[in-house]
Amino acid sequence: MLRFLTRRISLILVTLLVVSLAIFLVTEVLPGDVANMVLGQGATPENLAAVRKQLGLDTPAYARYLSWIGHALQGDLGTSYVQRLPIAHIIAGRLGNSIILAAFAFLVSVPSAVAIGVWAGIKRDSWGDQVVSVASLVAISLPEFVTGVLFILLFASVLHWLPSSSILLPGTTPLDRPQILVLPALTLTGVLLAYIMRMTRANVIEVMQSNYVRTAILKGLPMRRVIWRHVLPNALLPTISIIAMNLGWMLGGLIIVENVFAFPGIGRLLLTSITSRDVPLLQAVALLIAATYAVSNLLADLSYSLLNPRIRLS
Repeated sequence: MLRFLTRRISLILVTLLVVSLAIFLVTEVLPGDVANMVLGQGATPENLAAVRKQLGLDTPAYARYLSWIGHALQGDLGTSYVQRLPIAHIIAGRLGNSIILAAFAFLVSVPSAVAIGVWAGIKRDSWGDQVVSVASLVAISLPEFVTGVLFILLFASVLHWLPSSSILLPGTTPLDRPQILVLPALTLTGVLLAYIMRMTRANVIEVMQSNYVRTAILKGLPMRRVIWRHVLPNALLPTISIIAMNLGWMLGGLIIVENVFAFPGIGRLLLTSITSRDVPLLQAVALLIAATYAVSNLLADLSYSLLNPRIRLS
C-alpha cells in the first residue's frame, strides 16, 4: 500500500509541475499589458516602465517562472496586482464560500443518486426506470448555465420563491443567507446526480446478471438479502471511485455556476482575474483548481485500491 501511495503522489507532483508550467505559459501569451491594466490607458511610458520593474516584468520569463513556483512551494502566492492584497488572503475567503456550496450540493446529490441508481438498476426496463433514464439524459445534456438560467426563470422570476442572485455583503458567509445556496446547488446537483445515478444503475444491472447473484436467487434467498449482501457491495465499488473523481469536476463546474448566480466563490474569482488581467491571482487560482483535480483523483485511486486490493499491484 505504501509503494502504491508513493507512486501516485510522485505522479501527482510531476503532473502539477507540468501544469504550473502550462499555466505560466498561457498567462504569458494573454493579450494586453499588465502595466496598462494597473495604471490605465493614460499612463506615461516612464510610469509604465517603473511599474514593470516593480512587478518584475522586465526580467526573463524563465526567471519569473522559477521565482513564482519557488515562492508558491513555500506558501507565498504573491500579491494581487489589482486588489493589492495577499493572494492567499483573497483565495481563503472565496475558497471557503465555494467549499460550502460544493459540500451542500455534494451531500444532496450523492445519496440521492446512489439510491435512485440502485432502484433503477433493480427495476430495469420498468416505466420508472425509463423515466429516470430519460430525465438523467436531459440533465447531462443541458449545460450548467442553461440549467441555472431555467432555475432563475422558474423559482425567482415566476414563483418568487428564491433570490435570482447569490450576492453576499462584506463580512458575511453563505451560511448567513442559506437561501442563496439553493439555486446554485440545484444547478450543480443536476449534472452530478444524473452522472452518478447512471453509473450506479449500470453497475447494479451488471452485478444482477452475474452468476453468484443468480445462484443466490435460485437458492431462495430473500431479494432484500441478495441486494444488501451481494449486489450493493460489488455494484458500489466502481461508483465510489467515480464519486471521488467528481470532487475535482465539481470545483471546475463552480466556475460556470458561480458566474451565473454572481456567487462570490473561487470560480468567479478566476473569471474576475482573467478579465482584470491580474496574472498572479489567475495563476494561483488555476493552480489551486488543478491541485484539487489531482487530489480528487488520488482519493479515487485510494478508495478503489482499499476496496479492491488487486489495483495496488498494477
